[in-house]
Amino acid sequence: MRENYFQSETLLVGKGLPSAGPWTPASVAAQGASLLDEEVSLPVAVLSEAALRHNLSWMRRFTEAYGCQLAPHGKTTMSPALFQMQLDAGAWGITLATAPQTVAAYEHGVRRVLLANQLVGKGNFELIANLQAADAGFWFACVVDSADNVAALGRHFHARGQQIKVLLEIGAAGGRTGVRDDAQAHAVLDEISRWPDAVALVGVEVYEGVAKDEAGVRAVLQRSLAQWQAIHATGGFAQLPAILTGAGSAWFDVVAEELSPLAGNTDAQVVLRPGCYLTHDVGIYRQAARRIHASNPVAREMGSSLRPALRLWAYVQSLPESGKAIIALGKRDAAFDAGFPVPALHHRPGNAVPVNAPAHWQISAMMDQHAFLDVRDGDDLRVGDLLCFDISHPCLTFDKWRHLLVVDDAHRVIGAVSTQF
Repeated sequence: MRENYFQSETLLVGKGLPSAGPWTPASVAAQGASLLDEEVSLPVAVLSEAALRHNLSWMRRFTEAYGCQLAPHGKTTMSPALFQMQLDAGAWGITLATAPQTVAAYEHGVRRVLLANQLVGKGNFELIANLQAADAGFWFACVVDSADNVAALGRHFHARGQQIKVLLEIGAAGGRTGVRDDAQAHAVLDEISRWPDAVALVGVEVYEGVAKDEAGVRAVLQRSLAQWQAIHATGGFAQLPAILTGAGSAWFDVVAEELSPLAGNTDAQVVLRPGCYLTHDVGIYRQAARRIHASNPVAREMGSSLRPALRLWAYVQSLPESGKAIIALGKRDAAFDAGFPVPALHHRPGNAVPVNAPAHWQISAMMDQHAFLDVRDGDDLRVGDLLCFDISHPCLTFDKWRHLLVVDDAHRVIGAVSTQF
């Protein structure tokens, strides 16, 4: 029996819905609107239920093979329904990037949050302190790379009579955040030791995606492992098992390989944090998946790969000149930072099923509400035809939608999920 992840009573508002309404995920599922029969206003963002469930199962099997835990990065979707799917599929917790994201996740039932970012500033301190004060069962940890930040955390949480959990973040030269060398690491660790009642060191964290190539990724991971081992050897962790965590969506296989020596250590908890695996894409993460299947023995043995689950449907709006079609889809609807949407399906209302879009159809430019599609003279394309697009970089597509419809393999709506950006 299907779980009701996509059939809540939350009110849906905004673009991409059937006519009439008002709608909730439950009522839109009951209607069973057909995209192919034009029973939904376009443009619309949709999720394939079958692909979502495949990707959940795939990542669970991958992490289990390496003895790792999974804390998927929630900033990708910021969707409570998808968070719950991931938790029910065995996720250890949810990774987030900001204090407001943490509040939103908590309000929808998430009780273990790893903030893969520095928590800076009184307003953000208070958001977390209030959650901890309200719920003793809420588990939260953030990362630190600055003695000044640790001191500020120490003062604030000491004054609140609380303790905040932190992980030392390891960084790479020219990268983003994280300590660059042993001197910086020692300064942060020394400051943590000055606040035993208010700041608890519970692990080491790294974001390897800032490295330029696989050699750089492996180097920063090996440094993080060595740092964890050094702290553990001196009894520096406030509690065991202590966490060692890395893995964005592009290099999670290499992270699993490099950190797997700790997987059998009862004093250690290795946590991977990819977020885009759930919906995948046909751009940067498909390229990563091809590399993973070519080089990682666990992925090869599993056979199948992750599947794209997020798509956008839009109308052909205008055919104003030879070789050019204008699509009613723009920067307000789709990510464009890592490649334009890619035409996947072409459907003419009245036909039974969509057909594959020709490979030479390509978006060459996007404006706020329009996309410029390069076509050829003689292509069978009309104003009012429907086009389905795959995307690259799910994160920046999700945050353009207040809800996404969930569809079955026949392109019928079986529910919806809301976002909390």
